[in-house]
Amino acid sequence: MQSDGVRVHGASGQPVLLLPGGAEACDGFFPGLVEGLADCRVIVHDRPGTGTSAVDGTLAGAADHLSDLIDRLGCGPVVVVGQSLGGAVGVLLARAHPEQVAGLVLLDPTIVNDPRTCALLERMTRVLGALASVPGVRGVLTRLLRASIVRSTRKQHLRPDCEAAQLKMADIDIPQLARAVRGITEVSRGLREPDLPRVPAVVVTADRKPATAMRRGHERLATAFGGRVVSWPGATHGVHLDHPDETLATVRELVGQVNAKA
Repeated sequence: MQSDGVRVHGASGQPVLLLPGGAEACDGFFPGLVEGLADCRVIVHDRPGTGTSAVDGTLAGAADHLSDLIDRLGCGPVVVVGQSLGGAVGVLLARAHPEQVAGLVLLDPTIVNDPRTCALLERMTRVLGALASVPGVRGVLTRLLRASIVRSTRKQHLRPDCEAAQLKMADIDIPQLARAVRGITEVSRGLREPDLPRVPAVVVTADRKPATAMRRGHERLATAFGGRVVSWPGATHGVHLDHPDETLATVRELVGQVNAKA
């Protein structure tokens, strides 16, 4: 089914809502997930302010927008699969509209439960966005970022569809990303972990040292939801691309857990 910028793959089964990282378009962001969840209804959608959406939107308004979308589709509650900033949006949706969320798979999510990290992220993207608005500078920044992503991709030996997805992200729209991140510090300061609902949840964290702020933030999120943390050797921030089979298996396992609970 396709309507108003929303595609729902599959006619029956547990609804699964995909939330890509950054301000990226959802289509093609999660290689193999739509096909691997053939027994589910998979929702592909670019929320306002991201991807190909022509509608302005804010991070603070993302949860209400997605709740309205789920109501309009008549398919709640959903299992949310969110990577990076998409994972943070999934957390915000679960907090604001717990009745709409049946479960969560958060793929190295932005730690929206850590105001200090969010403030740093917002400052960094704001500076990059400002630089990218200077005539001539945007092109230089874009080429530098693209070159860095291409070099990294060549070293990873990714599956062909995952390599294509990562190279697509090399064409990053820096000002759009800065707008997508805007407000995350204030949102983070207003988030209390005890306010998060208990739902089936898996937080996949990259292969990093246990003492890092990201790892600690992920562990706190998992504890708040009553879920678990998993990490795979060599996993990077783009865990859905360097470990696509494990990602699919994790989503399918959580969907099965939700179905068994229903």
